[in-house]
Amino acid sequence: MGLPSAELPAAIGGGGGRSMPSLPGFLGGKSKYVRMDDVLPQEQGEDGGGGGGVGVRVRRSRSSRRYVFACSVFASLNSVLLGYDVGVMSGCILFIQKDLHITEVQQEVLVGCLSFISLFGSLAGGRTSDAFGRKWTIGLAAIVFQAGAAVMTFAPSFHVLMIGRLLAGVGIGFGVMIAPVYIAEISPAASRGSFTSFPEIFINLGILLGYISNYAFSGLPDHISWRVMLAVGILPSVSIAFALLVIPESPRWLVMQNRTDEARAVLLRVTDSDDEAKERLAEIEAAAAVTSAGKYDDKTVWQELTRPSPVIRRMLITGLGIQCFQQITGIDALVYYSPTIFRNAGITTESQLLVATVAVGFFKTAFIAIAIVLIDRVGRKPLLYISTVGMTACLVVLAATLSMLAHGSVSKSAGIVVAILTVCGDVAFFSVGIGPICWVMSSEIFPLRLRSQAAALGAVMNRVTSGAVAMSFLSVCRAISVSGAFSVFAVISALSVVFVHRFVPETSSKTLEEIELLFGGDGQTRAEVELGDGEQLVHKG
Repeated sequence: MGLPSAELPAAIGGGGGRSMPSLPGFLGGKSKYVRMDDVLPQEQGEDGGGGGGVGVRVRRSRSSRRYVFACSVFASLNSVLLGYDVGVMSGCILFIQKDLHITEVQQEVLVGCLSFISLFGSLAGGRTSDAFGRKWTIGLAAIVFQAGAAVMTFAPSFHVLMIGRLLAGVGIGFGVMIAPVYIAEISPAASRGSFTSFPEIFINLGILLGYISNYAFSGLPDHISWRVMLAVGILPSVSIAFALLVIPESPRWLVMQNRTDEARAVLLRVTDSDDEAKERLAEIEAAAAVTSAGKYDDKTVWQELTRPSPVIRRMLITGLGIQCFQQITGIDALVYYSPTIFRNAGITTESQLLVATVAVGFFKTAFIAIAIVLIDRVGRKPLLYISTVGMTACLVVLAATLSMLAHGSVSKSAGIVVAILTVCGDVAFFSVGIGPICWVMSSEIFPLRLRSQAAALGAVMNRVTSGAVAMSFLSVCRAISVSGAFSVFAVISALSVVFVHRFVPETSSKTLEEIELLFGGDGQTRAEVELGDGEQLVHKG
């Protein structure tokens, strides 16, 4: 599709007649949107250091970034729920087994079913967000999860516990799908990667809180401890009611609903200048107009996704593939069953197991914070290489260590230390790369008309592979040993390196409308869009 002209209007604001400054060279020509504080010294030089208008634009730039930051935080609160559930269940399952006397198979079903059930929430979330808006889908996710968490807290039996688990899964499915899409649609291109990574850091924060909850309430009686652990998970969803009063609707969704004036008002809040808001609105309207003009031959969204054109097929391979590899490399096995893995390595007491698990949660959260700092500076693809290669190395070492421990060829104390370090290393490499980037890319590579439901399809792929790993891990370990299971994960992780090299383009600092050209333009157009990648790294260096 053709993009609107990159020429910026000559006048800023309504009057003045002063020309917009040219973009600094270090941007490499990649992004048409530049932070106003970056050009402040140049304008001061032109105006002799005066110019109250410059100060106004700088203040607006900072204000708009703070506003987008706040909206991203509020939109990511549902992700805390997913993370908390993942983290807390690793400890809860120890006490649920004692209290309700559930079997090993029931443990696997209880842990793994959340991922499968959440796929229904993700699929429904795509259609719901297209019909009712991104903002209100976030609220619906919180309501459904609250209901599920309440049922689980007071469950008298395994069957009632499963009912609550199913409700919570649907709510999590809604939340995990909609947050990255919403954030991508309100964020400026230059910082979209960082902001869209927020749901992943909130997932990791939730996991850490879940681990801490396990440790904090583990001293309570068995029939009370796991109920308190699950009840605490309701608290983050309550704050979402306040968030809905603060965050705006997605401007891109508003344009699709022909509510252009409302979209313009939102863009004025999230951009650095009136001219940038006008330009972004023109691009969004152009993308929406292409859809309305019949580019898709009157196909429905799902017809376009199930019988895709070559362009959409390339997008789907990238989006669904990276979601699959994020989970099938075994991260949820490490998170859900870290106490089981550490027990297999030789740690025996429950308190020691939970402390080691908290360490895993800390590493996961700390390194996702590092990823947020680097994702727009270094780029998506370099971080993916670091992540997938590092995970492969850690999984190989972990498999070898567990095998040597099983055969008594390494001392118990040394084996425990290496096992803890490699588990922490694997989650660290995961968190600095493929963990957040899979959600970033799934929310930014698809065209406007398909974005929410294609992102939902990606979330379904993520949850299906997560559930398959979580529900089969104990059985696989029993069949081929724990070290054998992690050897399989290591091979799959090595394949993810090849996938990143072959199918994942660099999307950093490109507008959502430009990214489509990476998949759909001719060779020359794609080369022009990609040209800024190397230039930007040179200038940044």
